Amino acid sequence: MTLLEELKYRGFIKDFTDERGLTELLEKNHIRFYCGFDPTADSLHVGHLIPILIMKHFQNHHHKPIAVVGGGTGLIGDPSGRKNERELLTLEKSIENSKGIYNQLTKFLSFEGEDKAILVNNYDWLKDVSVVEFLRDYGKNFTVNYMLSKDVVASRMEQGISFTEFSYMIIQSIDFLHLYKTYNTQLQIGGSEQWGNITAGLDLIKKVEGADAPVYGMTLQLLTKSDGTKFGKSGTGTLWLDEKKTHPYHIYQYFYNIADADVMKLIKIYTFLTPEKITEIERDFIADPGTRNAQKILAYEIVKLIHGKEMADHVVKMSEVLFKQEFMSLNASELDAVLEGVNKVEISEPISIVDALLATSLASSKREAREFLKNGAISINGNKEVEESRMLTKDDCIDNTYIVLKRGKKLYAMLRYVA
Repeated sequence: MTLLEELKYRGFIKDFTDERGLTELLEKNHIRFYCGFDPTADSLHVGHLIPILIMKHFQNHHHKPIAVVGGGTGLIGDPSGRKNERELLTLEKSIENSKGIYNQLTKFLSFEGEDKAILVNNYDWLKDVSVVEFLRDYGKNFTVNYMLSKDVVASRMEQGISFTEFSYMIIQSIDFLHLYKTYNTQLQIGGSEQWGNITAGLDLIKKVEGADAPVYGMTLQLLTKSDGTKFGKSGTGTLWLDEKKTHPYHIYQYFYNIADADVMKLIKIYTFLTPEKITEIERDFIADPGTRNAQKILAYEIVKLIHGKEMADHVVKMSEVLFKQEFMSLNASELDAVLEGVNKVEISEPISIVDALLATSLASSKREAREFLKNGAISINGNKEVEESRMLTKDDCIDNTYIVLKRGKKLYAMLRYVA
């Protein structure tokens, strides 16, 4: 299976500017290619994994990636896929975010050996382009009619688009031209909304370097769930790759709970499992989808990809905590992740179990709390409790922080001990 055949099999590709030409180029040469990442935040999210994984597939076939952090273009704002104007970043914030993204990309791509990747920041060359140079050397190659014909601009005409964002495609085109001249970069990949920007870059190169310049573009499928919504948003927001922003457990749980209709599509995209292994998983899934084994494999492989095998193994154990009631095996931050969203009440001194059930709304009255205790419906840190005289103190806290209360099979609350 060739590289492009595998990318098609996995469901990555939407469009090519010249599929035949690119196919022939990849068969004959090991090329330089690039993908850009705008520094709108100091961390990438799971949606960014798709272009990163494609870059890794290319690198596995001995092609050389260039990851472009948009420290310069991020100051302008890409109108692609937007109904309204982006909020402009400050130079300081753009540089700060770029460093965070730069560090994350090094976890996924190899920067050693013959096929090593390169990380660059387009601020390094865009900052030196004067207004006169921009208008004379680059702007003259774009007619207003040409720019208005691009969907990225046309879709904004009714709401209005500033000259700043209108100029974005020219600035991104400068990136491709610079990378072509500097590194002989011959391919740009990007999301489907980047088609207009990518083709503008190709046109600029051909005008400046000659019509026969061997440059190509490729866009990726917009990944959506079977219900039409975007992937990568959990109930609490974006799934960031930075574990300080999103606990790996939340990523695991998100993909473990993926609908049956989506799981095999995501296994093809988000893992490096072989087609033979994927076929085996799909066969077992069709035979018995109730096991959710496919979801388990998907969730594990994604966490392993982002955070490593040790963390993936750990979040699997965390996911078993509720089933086994082994809360003492977790630290405070892990309890926060596993029991995210449950009612948390702060205490600063010992409290009776009856009062604790009232305070956390696990009981609506003291009489009801006593009934729950008498009937064996209450547990503390995974252990059943029946004594209404039981006092909860700091000695009961897990990691000197939390006491986990449970009523029945599924109702949880936590006491947080504060000094």
